[in-house]
Amino acid sequence: MALHVLGINHQTAPVSLREKVAFAPDSLAPALASLRALPQVREAVLLSTCNRTELYAHSDDDGQALAGWLSAHPEAGGDLQAYLYRHRDADAVRHLFRVASGLDSLVLGEPQILGQVKQAWSAARQAGALGGQLDRLFQQAFATAKRARTDTRIGANPVSVASTAVRLAQESFARLSDSTVLLIGAGETIELAARHLVEAKAQRLLVANRTLAHAQELASRHGGMALPLAELDKHLAEADIVISATASRTPILHRAQVEHALRLRRHRPMLLLDLAVPRDIDSDVSGLRDVFLYTVDDLERAIEDNRRSRREAAQQAEAIIELQTARFVEHWQASGRQQPLLRLRAHGDAARAEALAKARAQLAAGMPPEQALDLLAHTLTNRLLHAPTVALRDAALSGDGELARAAEKLFPATGTDSADA
Repeated sequence: MALHVLGINHQTAPVSLREKVAFAPDSLAPALASLRALPQVREAVLLSTCNRTELYAHSDDDGQALAGWLSAHPEAGGDLQAYLYRHRDADAVRHLFRVASGLDSLVLGEPQILGQVKQAWSAARQAGALGGQLDRLFQQAFATAKRARTDTRIGANPVSVASTAVRLAQESFARLSDSTVLLIGAGETIELAARHLVEAKAQRLLVANRTLAHAQELASRHGGMALPLAELDKHLAEADIVISATASRTPILHRAQVEHALRLRRHRPMLLLDLAVPRDIDSDVSGLRDVFLYTVDDLERAIEDNRRSRREAAQQAEAIIELQTARFVEHWQASGRQQPLLRLRAHGDAARAEALAKARAQLAAGMPPEQALDLLAHTLTNRLLHAPTVALRDAALSGDGELARAAEKLFPATGTDSADA
């Protein structure tokens, strides 16, 4: 049995591929059930965010079953294998600890990923896909991430994809104090974007969402105006900046809609920031004049300054992760070495229960107590010694001296034997 991690992320695969293998929240339970049904897989957790899709599993193969399962995703196509990364055992532990601590994120040290890892763990528990090994691993990952953020400055002045997007908007051609910003969605990313926009004194906020009540709640918290997604076309031309982050499986904005909005705006430029995976805005929108379209991958360049400022803190966090990885792996390997002892104890308990039940039955049938005790001792001795006796006899016949030496350690000479010597 081994711990495995395999997946794709923003470092190995473009958004055009990542969006094909992203799992919506409502698809996690059936996906985990399918994953857990693989005969090689004992436990599994599925982590899917805008920047990564990863499988964590406790399995008894080399990980090929996991790769085959992910590659069989209906939209994955035949190119997925070339983009996959794989980690096993200690490397798998280290990878999870780095992910949970924000060291493997697009924005170094971003805090949202820890919540997403916890959601993936919770979904696996609810789906019955989580067992003792992965549960302990994820619990330790949470503790390690907390310590990395407490003991270093990796979490100081937290930067998210949303805040990076707002900073990009501030540095663009559109001044926020003179701009109308249209937010599409009502999830955590849009909530963060709204908060940063208010701090940056954006002139006007519009919030569009498929569920109007959610848009109204978010808009009321940040002084914006809510509108149903069905009315998007009526208000798109008002927006100087559009920030979109929904869980839609298909694009929300198409080229024709943006083209129409530009005509109404008399071709005043629009900044479109698509923070969703799968993408909310059709890629062909980027071909329009007077439109500046950025995806999560484009933010890579915008956040390089953040990486440089956090590099020293990241090195300190890496040292913490190395220590915690070594401790967890040591404990994990020790628990694996205890399995033969646990099986031996279970065998002894079963033998005792069986012999005791037989003796009680004989007593109930009228057998004299002394005879029943003799039967109990005889039955228990035979049951406990049968397997090792057969194994030692076979080892002697085959010339296997290692088992004989192990038996001498397990069953040292008795006090009587030593006195005779």
